[in-house]
Amino acid sequence: MTSRFLQIHVLTSYPGALLNRDDAGFAKRLPFGGVTRTRISSQCLKRHWRTFAGEWALRGIGVPESFRSRHTFDRLIREPLEKEGVPSDLAVAVTHGLMAIILGESKKAKAEKKGKGGDRKPTPETAEPADCATSQITVLGRPEVEFFLKLARDAISQEKDPKKVDKTLEAILKREKDNLKALKTAVGLDAALFGRMVTSDMLARGDAAVHVAHAFTVHAEEAETDYFSAMDDLQKEIDGQQLGAGHINTSELTSGLYYGYVVVDVPLLVSNLEGCDARDWQKADLTTARKVIDHLMHLIATVSPGAKLGSTAPYGYAQMILAERGNAQPRSLANAFLRPVKETPDLLENAMNDLASHLASFDAMYGKTFERSYAALRAPASWTETLVGRSLPLKSLAEWASGAA
Repeated sequence: MTSRFLQIHVLTSYPGALLNRDDAGFAKRLPFGGVTRTRISSQCLKRHWRTFAGEWALRGIGVPESFRSRHTFDRLIREPLEKEGVPSDLAVAVTHGLMAIILGESKKAKAEKKGKGGDRKPTPETAEPADCATSQITVLGRPEVEFFLKLARDAISQEKDPKKVDKTLEAILKREKDNLKALKTAVGLDAALFGRMVTSDMLARGDAAVHVAHAFTVHAEEAETDYFSAMDDLQKEIDGQQLGAGHINTSELTSGLYYGYVVVDVPLLVSNLEGCDARDWQKADLTTARKVIDHLMHLIATVSPGAKLGSTAPYGYAQMILAERGNAQPRSLANAFLRPVKETPDLLENAMNDLASHLASFDAMYGKTFERSYAALRAPASWTETLVGRSLPLKSLAEWASGAA
């Protein structure tokens, strides 16, 4: 069975934590349903899933990685060239030339270059002229980086003058432009899942195949200010008293049951991974896409975001994860919690009952357009097989979900 969309709904509880901070160091928040909720941003969730290094790591799937950094050109092109014996000025010149062509050169940089008689190397609008870093993060796949390094070597083999290497590089890139665009999975797994935005016609723009909502508490925020001190073990006695505090401060701690929501656009995922047209996704090899979904299900259920890891140990597994497969447009179940969930006598049971009631209302109005299965530590009586599907262990649920591809 194949489905266009896989939807994943999750309820996870965290006590006494500071999972995602704002610029002032407080927990991120979201007003919803007339009350303020504690929030975990989608960027925070995606980063933890993307960088997890355990059993279900995305890096273990076998798809080339992406480099998400300001220093990709500096560390992965300039430095290797210099280690190969290329003079520093020539390595910098060809790297800047690549950046200008691939990322685009700003009008200001062009004017400065022209005003200085062409002595200044072209500086892309995102580049810092002092080195080969960019002022903004770029997302490049390993195949792309290796391709750029090869082009740089080709240009250097033909031209040793740092002031003239640009012309040689432009000619080479003009010939190789179609080969660059034809690179299979060139953007890497990171961009295949979560997309990338580019303004240059040299690079392929990648739309995100995995859509992640900000998680929020199903109830009003629960927070307190934590007063703490850091003790100085070597503080000497003064006036007969032991003054052991070397630092005193306060921090915010929150608790909550969070609702999370993720959508996988299966045709786009297959297209991003296999290089095929999304309209022909069912004819492509679905092995990698299924493996990605299998890993993603485990990551969503078991990988915790969290600041202040050392002082709060905010490690929690999902209490419930519900998966839906189907071809209709996805829809969040967040409105099940538009009215804050009652916290007594059992917050989790109340939340799951509200979710079941919301699902039943959806089915009554729109019809049941999705297949469902779920995994839960415990499910209330309202979670019937007719309404929410079969109860499965997480491993079996992940396998069921990956059948969407």
